[in-house]
Amino acid sequence: MTDISKSSSSNNRITARAILLGQRLDTNGLERSDMISSAPLAFRVGEKGFAALFRYGVVVMVGMSPLEEDDFLRMIKPRVTQPLTQIEDETAIINIAADMDDQVPPGGPVRVKNLAPERLLTIADALAKSVALSHDEKAVSAVFDVIDPLASALAQTGKTPGDRRSILKLIGQSLLVQHRMSGRVAVEEKPDVLWDRPDLERLYARLEDEYELRERAGTLNRKLQVVNETAQALTDLIDAERSLRLEITIATLIVFEIGLTLYQMWRSWH
Repeated sequence: MTDISKSSSSNNRITARAILLGQRLDTNGLERSDMISSAPLAFRVGEKGFAALFRYGVVVMVGMSPLEEDDFLRMIKPRVTQPLTQIEDETAIINIAADMDDQVPPGGPVRVKNLAPERLLTIADALAKSVALSHDEKAVSAVFDVIDPLASALAQTGKTPGDRRSILKLIGQSLLVQHRMSGRVAVEEKPDVLWDRPDLERLYARLEDEYELRERAGTLNRKLQVVNETAQALTDLIDAERSLRLEITIATLIVFEIGLTLYQMWRSWH
Protein backbone atom coordinates (compact mmCIF):
# COMPACT_ATOMS: atom_id res chain seq x y z
CA MET A 1 0.00 0.00 0.00
CA THR A 2 1.10 3.52 -0.72
CA ASP A 3 1.49 5.63 2.40
CA ILE A 4 -0.44 8.86 2.01
CA SER A 5 0.15 10.12 5.52
CA LYS A 6 3.16 12.17 4.46
CA SER A 7 1.15 14.24 2.04
CA SER A 8 -1.53 14.97 4.63
CA SER A 9 0.36 15.17 7.89
CA SER A 10 0.57 18.94 7.71
CA ASN A 11 -3.17 19.13 8.35
CA ASN A 12 -4.23 17.80 11.73
CA ARG A 13 -7.94 17.85 10.95
CA ILE A 14 -9.65 16.47 7.84
CA THR A 15 -13.16 15.46 6.84
CA ALA A 16 -14.36 12.03 5.73
CA ARG A 17 -17.64 11.84 3.87
CA ALA A 18 -19.55 8.68 2.95
CA ILE A 19 -22.28 8.87 0.29
CA LEU A 20 -24.71 6.17 -0.79
CA LEU A 21 -25.33 6.82 -4.47
CA GLY A 22 -27.40 3.81 -5.53
CA GLN A 23 -27.94 0.07 -5.29
CA ARG A 24 -24.67 -0.90 -6.95
CA LEU A 25 -21.38 0.69 -7.98
CA ASP A 26 -19.40 -0.84 -10.84
CA THR A 27 -15.67 -0.52 -10.11
CA ASN A 28 -14.44 -2.63 -13.03
CA GLY A 29 -11.90 -0.77 -15.12
CA LEU A 30 -11.05 1.76 -12.44
CA GLU A 31 -8.05 -0.21 -11.21
CA ARG A 32 -4.76 1.64 -11.43
CA SER A 33 -1.13 1.04 -10.62
CA ASP A 34 -1.09 3.34 -7.59
CA MET A 35 -4.29 2.04 -6.00
CA ILE A 36 -4.20 1.51 -2.26
CA SER A 37 -6.65 -1.38 -2.11
CA SER A 38 -8.66 -3.53 -4.50
CA ALA A 39 -11.47 -4.56 -2.11
CA PRO A 40 -12.77 -1.96 -1.65
CA LEU A 41 -11.16 -0.14 -4.54
CA ALA A 42 -9.25 2.77 -2.98
CA PHE A 43 -6.76 5.26 -4.35
CA ARG A 44 -5.50 8.80 -3.94
CA VAL A 45 -7.33 11.72 -5.48
CA GLY A 46 -5.31 14.86 -6.07
CA GLU A 47 -2.51 15.72 -3.67
CA LYS A 48 -4.20 15.03 -0.33
CA GLY A 49 -7.45 13.25 -1.13
CA PHE A 50 -8.41 9.63 -0.70
CA ALA A 51 -11.41 7.74 -2.09
CA ALA A 52 -12.78 4.26 -1.39
CA LEU A 53 -15.48 2.74 -3.62
CA PHE A 54 -17.76 0.01 -2.28
CA ARG A 55 -19.70 -2.19 -4.67
CA TYR A 56 -22.93 -1.79 -2.68
CA GLY A 57 -23.20 1.80 -3.91
CA VAL A 58 -21.16 3.78 -1.36
CA VAL A 59 -18.19 6.05 -1.99
CA VAL A 60 -16.11 7.43 0.88
CA MET A 61 -14.03 10.55 0.26
CA VAL A 62 -11.41 11.75 2.73
CA GLY A 63 -9.51 15.03 2.71
CA MET A 64 -11.09 16.28 -0.52
CA SER A 65 -12.34 19.79 -1.20
CA PRO A 66 -15.98 20.31 -2.23
CA LEU A 67 -14.85 20.94 -5.81
CA GLU A 68 -12.80 17.72 -5.86
CA GLU A 69 -15.76 15.82 -4.42
CA ASP A 70 -18.11 17.16 -7.12
CA ASP A 71 -15.67 16.28 -9.90
CA PHE A 72 -15.12 12.80 -8.51
CA LEU A 73 -18.85 12.11 -8.09
CA ARG A 74 -19.48 13.33 -11.61
CA MET A 75 -16.82 10.92 -12.86
CA ILE A 76 -18.30 7.81 -11.20
CA LYS A 77 -21.97 8.72 -11.67
CA PRO A 78 -22.34 6.65 -14.90
CA ARG A 79 -21.19 3.58 -12.95
CA VAL A 80 -24.04 3.75 -10.43
CA THR A 81 -26.87 1.24 -10.85
CA GLN A 82 -30.35 2.35 -9.78
CA PRO A 83 -29.21 5.75 -8.46
CA LEU A 84 -31.11 7.17 -5.51
CA THR A 85 -33.29 10.20 -6.04
CA GLN A 86 -32.11 11.49 -2.68
CA ILE A 87 -28.59 10.49 -1.65
CA GLU A 88 -27.67 9.38 1.86
CA ASP A 89 -24.48 10.77 3.36
CA GLU A 90 -22.59 10.74 6.63
CA THR A 91 -19.62 12.86 7.70
CA ALA A 92 -16.86 12.28 10.24
CA ILE A 93 -14.04 14.52 11.41
CA ILE A 94 -10.60 12.92 11.67
CA ASN A 95 -7.96 14.41 13.96
CA ILE A 96 -4.31 13.43 13.48
CA ALA A 97 -2.26 13.30 16.67
CA ALA A 98 1.00 11.36 16.47
CA ASP A 99 1.45 11.32 20.25
CA MET A 100 -1.92 9.69 20.98
CA ASP A 101 -3.43 6.26 20.48
CA ASP A 102 -6.29 5.74 18.07
CA GLN A 103 -9.48 6.85 19.80
CA VAL A 104 -13.13 7.40 18.93
CA PRO A 105 -14.70 9.54 21.69
CA PRO A 106 -18.52 9.38 21.85
CA GLY A 107 -19.86 12.02 19.49
CA GLY A 108 -16.40 13.44 18.94
CA PRO A 109 -13.85 13.32 16.15
CA VAL A 110 -11.97 10.16 15.21
CA ARG A 111 -8.44 10.50 16.56
CA VAL A 112 -5.66 8.59 14.80
CA LYS A 113 -1.89 8.54 14.98
CA ASN A 114 -1.47 9.10 11.26
CA LEU A 115 -3.26 8.82 7.94
CA ALA A 116 -1.82 5.47 6.94
CA PRO A 117 -3.93 3.85 4.21
CA GLU A 118 -4.92 0.99 6.49
CA ARG A 119 -6.42 3.41 9.01
CA LEU A 120 -8.30 5.26 6.30
CA LEU A 121 -9.68 1.98 4.96
CA THR A 122 -10.82 1.01 8.44
CA ILE A 123 -12.61 4.32 8.93
CA ALA A 124 -14.06 4.20 5.42
CA ASP A 125 -15.50 0.72 6.00
CA ALA A 126 -17.32 1.79 9.17
CA LEU A 127 -18.67 4.96 7.55
CA ALA A 128 -19.83 3.08 4.45
CA LYS A 129 -21.71 0.51 6.53
CA SER A 130 -23.29 3.23 8.66
CA VAL A 131 -24.64 5.19 5.71
CA ALA A 132 -25.94 2.00 4.07
CA LEU A 133 -27.71 1.08 7.31
CA SER A 134 -29.31 4.54 7.44
CA HIS A 135 -30.84 3.98 4.02
CA ASP A 136 -32.09 0.50 4.92
CA GLU A 137 -33.56 1.77 8.19
CA LYS A 138 -35.59 4.38 6.28
CA ALA A 139 -36.72 1.76 3.77
CA VAL A 140 -37.96 -0.56 6.52
CA SER A 141 -39.68 2.35 8.30
CA ALA A 142 -41.54 3.10 5.06
CA VAL A 143 -42.66 -0.54 4.88
CA PHE A 144 -43.91 -0.32 8.48
CA ASP A 145 -45.89 2.80 7.56
CA VAL A 146 -47.78 0.70 5.00
CA ILE A 147 -48.23 -2.41 7.15
CA ASP A 148 -49.46 -0.62 10.29
CA PRO A 149 -52.77 0.59 8.74
CA LEU A 150 -53.40 -2.88 7.29
CA ALA A 151 -52.87 -4.54 10.66
CA SER A 152 -55.00 -1.89 12.42
CA ALA A 153 -57.84 -2.36 9.93
CA LEU A 154 -57.68 -6.12 10.43
CA ALA A 155 -57.82 -5.70 14.21
CA GLN A 156 -60.77 -3.26 14.10
CA THR A 157 -62.93 -4.72 11.33
CA GLY A 158 -61.75 -8.31 11.04
CA LYS A 159 -61.58 -7.85 7.27
CA THR A 160 -58.46 -8.66 5.32
CA PRO A 161 -57.08 -6.19 2.75
CA GLY A 162 -57.99 -7.22 -0.75
CA ASP A 163 -54.83 -6.03 -2.51
CA ARG A 164 -52.58 -9.09 -2.40
CA ARG A 165 -50.14 -7.59 -4.92
CA SER A 166 -49.26 -4.63 -2.66
CA ILE A 167 -48.53 -7.02 0.22
CA LEU A 168 -46.29 -9.11 -2.00
CA LYS A 169 -44.43 -5.91 -2.91
CA LEU A 170 -43.81 -5.29 0.79
CA ILE A 171 -42.38 -8.78 1.13
CA GLY A 172 -40.17 -8.13 -1.88
CA GLN A 173 -38.88 -4.87 -0.40
CA SER A 174 -38.00 -6.52 2.91
CA LEU A 175 -36.24 -9.37 1.08
CA LEU A 176 -34.18 -6.84 -0.88
CA VAL A 177 -33.08 -5.16 2.35
CA GLN A 178 -32.16 -8.53 3.86
CA HIS A 179 -30.18 -9.49 0.78
CA ARG A 180 -28.40 -6.15 0.76
CA MET A 181 -27.46 -6.39 4.44
CA SER A 182 -26.25 -9.99 4.45
CA GLY A 183 -24.89 -10.37 0.92
CA ARG A 184 -23.60 -6.98 -0.13
CA VAL A 185 -22.96 -4.77 2.86
CA ALA A 186 -22.14 -7.61 5.31
CA VAL A 187 -22.45 -5.28 8.29
CA GLU A 188 -21.31 -7.83 10.85
CA GLU A 189 -18.16 -8.78 8.94
CA LYS A 190 -14.85 -7.07 9.64
CA PRO A 191 -12.99 -5.26 6.83
CA ASP A 192 -10.36 -7.23 4.92
CA VAL A 193 -7.63 -4.79 5.94
CA LEU A 194 -7.71 -6.19 9.49
CA TRP A 195 -6.30 -9.49 8.23
CA ASP A 196 -3.03 -7.71 7.48
CA ARG A 197 -3.26 -5.20 10.31
CA PRO A 198 -4.73 -6.90 13.41
CA ASP A 199 -3.44 -3.98 15.48
CA LEU A 200 -6.26 -1.89 13.97
CA GLU A 201 -8.99 -4.16 15.32
CA ARG A 202 -9.33 -1.95 18.39
CA LEU A 203 -9.87 1.11 16.18
CA TYR A 204 -12.52 -0.72 14.17
CA ALA A 205 -14.20 -1.98 17.35
CA ARG A 206 -14.44 1.59 18.61
CA LEU A 207 -15.85 2.78 15.30
CA GLU A 208 -18.30 -0.10 15.36
CA ASP A 209 -19.45 0.95 18.82
CA GLU A 210 -19.63 4.63 17.91
CA TYR A 211 -21.88 4.00 14.91
CA GLU A 212 -23.68 1.12 16.67
CA LEU A 213 -23.31 -1.06 13.60
CA ARG A 214 -24.10 -4.41 15.21
CA GLU A 215 -26.98 -3.04 17.29
CA ARG A 216 -28.56 -1.31 14.30
CA ALA A 217 -28.14 -4.40 12.14
CA GLY A 218 -29.75 -6.55 14.83
CA THR A 219 -32.67 -4.15 15.24
CA LEU A 220 -33.12 -4.00 11.47
CA ASN A 221 -33.14 -7.78 11.20
CA ARG A 222 -35.81 -8.04 13.89
CA LYS A 223 -37.94 -5.44 12.13
CA LEU A 224 -37.55 -7.30 8.85
CA GLN A 225 -38.66 -10.50 10.55
CA VAL A 226 -41.79 -8.75 11.86
CA VAL A 227 -42.49 -7.36 8.38
CA ASN A 228 -42.12 -10.79 6.78
CA GLU A 229 -44.29 -12.51 9.38
CA THR A 230 -47.02 -9.85 9.18
CA ALA A 231 -47.04 -9.80 5.40
CA GLN A 232 -47.08 -13.61 5.28
CA ALA A 233 -49.99 -13.72 7.72
CA LEU A 234 -51.95 -11.19 5.64
CA THR A 235 -51.34 -13.07 2.40
CA ASP A 236 -52.37 -16.35 4.07
CA LEU A 237 -55.61 -14.73 5.25
CA ILE A 238 -56.29 -13.34 1.78
CA ASP A 239 -55.60 -16.74 0.19
CA ALA A 240 -57.85 -18.48 2.74
CA GLU A 241 -60.63 -15.97 2.08
CA ARG A 242 -60.27 -16.47 -1.67
CA SER A 243 -60.34 -20.23 -1.23
CA LEU A 244 -63.52 -19.93 0.84
CA ARG A 245 -65.17 -17.77 -1.82
CA LEU A 246 -64.11 -20.25 -4.48
CA GLU A 247 -65.56 -23.16 -2.50
CA ILE A 248 -68.83 -21.27 -2.00
CA THR A 249 -68.99 -20.52 -5.73
CA ILE A 250 -68.37 -24.17 -6.62
CA ALA A 251 -70.99 -25.36 -4.12
CA THR A 252 -73.49 -22.85 -5.52
CA LEU A 253 -72.84 -24.09 -9.05
CA ILE A 254 -73.33 -27.69 -7.95
CA VAL A 255 -76.61 -26.86 -6.23
CA PHE A 256 -77.74 -24.93 -9.32
CA GLU A 257 -76.83 -27.84 -11.59
CA ILE A 258 -78.71 -30.29 -9.37
CA GLY A 259 -81.72 -28.00 -9.32
CA LEU A 260 -81.58 -27.66 -13.09
CA THR A 261 -81.38 -31.44 -13.50
CA LEU A 262 -84.36 -31.98 -11.19
CA TYR A 263 -86.34 -29.37 -13.09
CA GLN A 264 -85.58 -31.06 -16.42
CA MET A 265 -86.61 -34.43 -14.94
CA TRP A 266 -89.85 -32.89 -13.66
CA ARG A 267 -90.52 -31.43 -17.12
CA SER A 268 -89.96 -34.81 -18.78
CA TRP A 269 -92.41 -36.52 -16.44
CA HIS A 270 -95.12 -34.05 -17.36
